[in-house]
Amino acid sequence: MIRALSAAAVAAVTVLTVVGCTDDRAAPADAGQLGGTVTVFAAASLTETFTELGKQFEAAHPGVRVVYSFGASSALAEQINQGAPADVFAAAAPKNMQQVRDKGEVTGAPSTFVRNRLEIAVPKGNPGRITGLADFGKTEPKLALCAEQVPCGAAAKTVFAAAGVTPQPDTREADVKAVLTKVRLGEVDAALVYRTDVLAAGAQVEGIDFAEAAAAINDYPIAPLANAPNSAAAVAFVDFVRSEQARAVFAEAGFDAP
Repeated sequence: MIRALSAAAVAAVTVLTVVGCTDDRAAPADAGQLGGTVTVFAAASLTETFTELGKQFEAAHPGVRVVYSFGASSALAEQINQGAPADVFAAAAPKNMQQVRDKGEVTGAPSTFVRNRLEIAVPKGNPGRITGLADFGKTEPKLALCAEQVPCGAAAKTVFAAAGVTPQPDTREADVKAVLTKVRLGEVDAALVYRTDVLAAGAQVEGIDFAEAAAAINDYPIAPLANAPNSAAAVAFVDFVRSEQARAVFAEAGFDAP
């Protein structure tokens, strides 16, 4: 069974707990028989797609359990660099993958497996009457953005510069899912999140496209980690994420192909 674990934005090290599992992590006996746990640190915006892919991967490899830690890519990179045990890192921006590479924590060259772009998210019915990016420069609407150090916040900074808008956010959140929650609960009139997050929210949230989103397309890199406790399963998982089967899952969720 897949278990998703939340990653605190400023935590130095993530403690991974697998509820109900007492088996020790075990490397596979040979390359043809994967086993044990594969621990994947992944950007929060990958929560829905990676959860589905984990189920498919476990079905293909019955001896493997997939455990996730989802959160802001910047926080996950910091945790990996400080020694948090993980097998795979999937980031929402190359910058955060580079943080890990610079510390020698990545095996080989990371692969870009999907791309994503921002969209304005508003509560159902658009009670704040938001029409476009210019509304983020006003003080009247209640607005939420990601913190600038995380990928969705960095992308937002880029699109605001492209649009000539100085944003007036009421809150900045640790990752894109926290921002989306503000919209879903009606605590803000609008936010900038990824298009995939708007789609994942279903009928609770409405999306508004804007032209400047093209100025900040996020590339998502993935790589096995150099100190992966289960290196064989890590390589297999990365290969699966890059497969045609996985590509169909990403396309349905609204991601662009690399």
